[in-house]
Amino acid sequence: MLFSLIKADKRLFSSPIGPKSVLKMVKSNFSSNLNGLKRLSHLNSLKRFYSNGLDESSNARILAIRREDASIWERRAPLAPFHVRKLVRKGVKVVVQPSNRRAYPLQAYVNAGAQVLEDISDAPVVIGVKQPQIDNILPNKTYCFFSHTHKAQEDNMPLLDIVLERNVRLIDYERMVDAKGNRVVAFGRYAGIAGMINTFHGLGLRLLALGHHTPFMHVGPAHNYRNSGMARQAVRDCGYEIALGMMPRSIGPLTFVFTGSGNVSQGAQEIFRELPYEYVDPKDLAQVSQMGTTNKVYASVVSRDNHLCRKDGGPFDSKEYDEYPERYYSNFATKIAPYASVIVNGIYYAPNSPRLLTIPDAKRLLHPVSSPWLPCSQGSPALPHRLIAICDISADPGGSIEFMTECTTIDTPFCLYDADYNKHSESFSGPGVLVCSIDNMPTQIPLESTEAFGDVLFPYIFDIIRSDANKDLEQENFNPVVKTAVIASNGKLAPSYEYIMDLRMARGVQKKMDATKSVLVLGAGYVSKPLVEYLTRDENIHVTIASELHGPGEDLASKSKNVSSVVLDIVKRSDTLAELINQSELVVSLLPYSLHPLVAKQCIESGKNMVTASYVSPEMESLHEHAKKAGITIMNEVGLDPGIDHLLAMECFNQVTSNGGRIKSFVSYCGGLPAPEAAENPLKYKFSWNPRGVLLNSLSGALWEEFGQIKEIKPGGDLMSAALKLDFLSGFNLEGYPNRDSTIYKKLYGINSADTILRGSLR
Repeated sequence: MLFSLIKADKRLFSSPIGPKSVLKMVKSNFSSNLNGLKRLSHLNSLKRFYSNGLDESSNARILAIRREDASIWERRAPLAPFHVRKLVRKGVKVVVQPSNRRAYPLQAYVNAGAQVLEDISDAPVVIGVKQPQIDNILPNKTYCFFSHTHKAQEDNMPLLDIVLERNVRLIDYERMVDAKGNRVVAFGRYAGIAGMINTFHGLGLRLLALGHHTPFMHVGPAHNYRNSGMARQAVRDCGYEIALGMMPRSIGPLTFVFTGSGNVSQGAQEIFRELPYEYVDPKDLAQVSQMGTTNKVYASVVSRDNHLCRKDGGPFDSKEYDEYPERYYSNFATKIAPYASVIVNGIYYAPNSPRLLTIPDAKRLLHPVSSPWLPCSQGSPALPHRLIAICDISADPGGSIEFMTECTTIDTPFCLYDADYNKHSESFSGPGVLVCSIDNMPTQIPLESTEAFGDVLFPYIFDIIRSDANKDLEQENFNPVVKTAVIASNGKLAPSYEYIMDLRMARGVQKKMDATKSVLVLGAGYVSKPLVEYLTRDENIHVTIASELHGPGEDLASKSKNVSSVVLDIVKRSDTLAELINQSELVVSLLPYSLHPLVAKQCIESGKNMVTASYVSPEMESLHEHAKKAGITIMNEVGLDPGIDHLLAMECFNQVTSNGGRIKSFVSYCGGLPAPEAAENPLKYKFSWNPRGVLLNSLSGALWEEFGQIKEIKPGGDLMSAALKLDFLSGFNLEGYPNRDSTIYKKLYGINSADTILRGSLR
């Protein structure tokens, strides 16, 4: 086109024709060349689109963007088309695997200069977002994606094995960190944005199930919107209605608590601020939760120093906490969570760190509360408790939110956690708190997530492109951010990640040990049945039941192929007992407590561990040093009572002391009781253990401390005179009476500050 115009200019100065004719000639040449250029561009575009291979004569670097296949929802890419254009202009050949699922259309990458190829084997470097299918990993390549292997995650170890076997250099985005250990390549902000949109959507549905139509009903899930701008407008519309007073007054003020100050929290707060809002200090939440209005929403951002306290009472020290988190406890559950309607969690949970919310915390927070200051009626009910929803954007099962044990999904984004039964259900109605914890939220906003991710990845992309998987890692001149992210190279783990193999070997040894276990259960009574059922859930455990009677043992053995039964009187046949113990890794004695010492002595001699559900008798206690010398463990008092009651008591004490409290009084009653409708006999009781033991228990003596005074009842039948009527559960006719010597537990429990301690039986 330029050549033709120059020719026209020459004619302009050499031809005798007039200026109008020359102008017409120039326009004709320009139009003709422009149409030719368009046709040429179209042909080149088609050529790039349908190319079957790379130009082998070119020495340009080649980068492949693979097709995502980890999830039907995965529509992101590591680079957007405008990133590709920048690379192409720098002389990089970019190859894109075709995918109609990718949010950016294929033509956008073609227009940016990329080639579309199904076969990417000519590219030495392949990048993606999520893990590729194992069969699709090409040998002698550099791969870059979120591998989730650096913690030796068991599900991804087959992938790591293939990486090592095929001489793949694996660069993990998650391990791209700066000098302070902060991640530099992540989707965090858009996880927060999508999480907040999903939370508003779920909040509307949960409130509807509780009897309230609210403006949140008009906010959809994040993936319903083409981009975050459309979602923001939906949230703004919701906010207009809130400002107009369209929130039910019986709900009371809505308070949102954001944990953390990183990209996740910032992204969530961006969306939150589309509502009419007011930020308040965490210490003011209690007042706002009662006195706030319903024509706006309230937010509080909780940082570490707002809820973390030193166990010794000293001030919070950020550096110390990072190094010694076990020195601190969190009062989030008692000082902040009781006043939160919605908790948006964006903090990373590290081992030994105090949790934000535990399972016992949930029981307390979800206990029905009274709000007499709110205008309520049958048609305008009050909320059963203040906490309505939790969005755990960190998506860390069993982490800072202990009862969040499994991530939700985009298909099923919400679950309802019932604290009373410690279980989750896929429902919006019923008791509990709504939980959203999707582990790939950014893919719900794929276009913007791709652009943002590409922006933070681009400063390191040329280092990644220069990677040669066949070259020794030490010969590469990588940026430190990239080098620290190399998990594997040259068929072996990078030096910084050799610990992964140690973790795997330790796990493998444990599995091997677990695969050959044999357990000897002595006794075939009421307690044995559930124990045997539990043990045989693991196919690698073989159970031998030894019983004095043939029938009960055989009945239990018939229920599973991994159970055998023998008839044994342990008093008369001590030789057979010794033989069975020697053949087992573990002995569980469910015999009367008087027979435990006989079994324990043989376990000590044979070097085998032992478990009982009974109280420690003086004779058993005398064997303590012998067991230590034999290098074995004899666990006692691990049934219901004693056992589970010990665990619940220690959990209670731990919670009190970790929050700076002291134990002044401890009174506990425990018993295995039938449901009211099943207690259809004069005793109102059903025997779940030896009936003789139950009845003899009422003839025992008892010792306890009450307001600093030692109280005692001698054995012989006077125990029932100390029984108290307990009516804390409707439908039950319960009595409680002291059980054995409670005073010894003052030291065992470590509650020397208590002046009252009583452990009782419930009947």
